[in-house]
Amino acid sequence: MKKKRTIRIKKILAFLVYNLILAVILAPFVLFWGPFQSLKTVAVGSVYTSRHPQFVKAFLSQDEIDKIMESGYGNGVLTSQDISRSSVVNDATSGITIEDIKGPSFKGKVMLIKDPKRIKLAVTKQIGTTGERVSDLVQDMGAIAGINAGGFYDPNGKGNGAFPDGLTVQNGKLVHNNVGNQKVNIVGFDDQGNFVIGDMTASQLEEKHIQEAVSFGPNLIVNGKSVIQGDGGWGIAPRTGIGQTADGTVIFVVIDGRQPTWSIGATLRDLMNVFNDYHAVNAVNLDGGSSSELVYDGKVQNKLWDIFGERYIPTAFVVTP
Repeated sequence: MKKKRTIRIKKILAFLVYNLILAVILAPFVLFWGPFQSLKTVAVGSVYTSRHPQFVKAFLSQDEIDKIMESGYGNGVLTSQDISRSSVVNDATSGITIEDIKGPSFKGKVMLIKDPKRIKLAVTKQIGTTGERVSDLVQDMGAIAGINAGGFYDPNGKGNGAFPDGLTVQNGKLVHNNVGNQKVNIVGFDDQGNFVIGDMTASQLEEKHIQEAVSFGPNLIVNGKSVIQGDGGWGIAPRTGIGQTADGTVIFVVIDGRQPTWSIGATLRDLMNVFNDYHAVNAVNLDGGSSSELVYDGKVQNKLWDIFGERYIPTAFVVTP
């Protein structure tokens, strides 16, 4: 009797394991080739803008991916949402405020820095070899806080954040350029502490007195005008963004994602709505996914998605004392 029960249990387990493996194998085919267009749009936007875009490319052509990504820019897909806020840190002496934020599908952190001239760009000490963690970049600069900044390209396939992508400016000097004199979207600060975004060439950086900058996007708010239409076309994911209010206050936003029991993540429109809620006149999306991170007082403030902890990245916007 006991032997028969053992055999039955083994058969049930084998059946469950078989079906689980089958579901895992079939899931991407159903997701990318199935009839669920809305689900496909979200999935493609999320995965294609992650560190594994090749997964989408294995199932869809580049033309199909481009059409799906662009389809998210239709008008009226999403509306503005109420965002709840609660104070975590309000240190008048340091000029820093940190708040928890919560939307319908996401949770995150917002840091407000009164003096924009305290924002500097930290760059990995070993460009071309390896990146650093945000906590290391903050410490390198003797800073008290920081968020991940620009993206990186990976010519050697190592994925270690060694090469910042686009134009990278630190302390008024162009420290890395992999686009020649091509125009790219600049995210940075000039010598007056003004937050500057927009297409520029390397030769224009000095003309505009850009002191700290990376290249990334898309822009979310430009001169007080919201520019994201629809949901933005990049799916739902962890997000990082930076902006500035009319009085010069700098806004760091980090939204957690890919954690169903905590925070699914945000669309570009969700991120834009957060900046609108904080009255930003200019705001832009920064590198997201497993790069999204906020460090303050030596500690990571948000819940990282990557099970391996902090990601190695090339650049971070930091707050000096």
